[in-house]
Amino acid sequence: MKSPNPLLTWYRVLAYATGVGLLLLVAVAMPLKYLAGQPTLVEVVGPIHGFLYAGYLLVAVTLGMRSRWNLTFLLGVLVAGTIPFLSFVAERKVVHRERRAAEPPAAEPAETS
Repeated sequence: MKSPNPLLTWYRVLAYATGVGLLLLVAVAMPLKYLAGQPTLVEVVGPIHGFLYAGYLLVAVTLGMRSRWNLTFLLGVLVAGTIPFLSFVAERKVVHRERRAAEPPAAEPAETS
């Protein structure tokens, strides 16, 4: 069995971490800040999400260049880290695409005469 691509593993980890961080920021921290006057969680989660997103960008660009993604797909993956829930969708698409690309080509059936 072929060993998994470590860059794809890093991408998956950062996609999930970025997505969870963004959801926490948008669904919990920002409402606490603007509705309850409690900015502390935004001050903690915001920079963490930013750091994770920077890592996500770096790994996604590297993976995209090595895998020769077209520019439209790469830009979609990069933007996915800024829209709640979309990083999870992008992660599934990237994993499916990478696994399909890593499969050996199907053998052609032998001709019988």
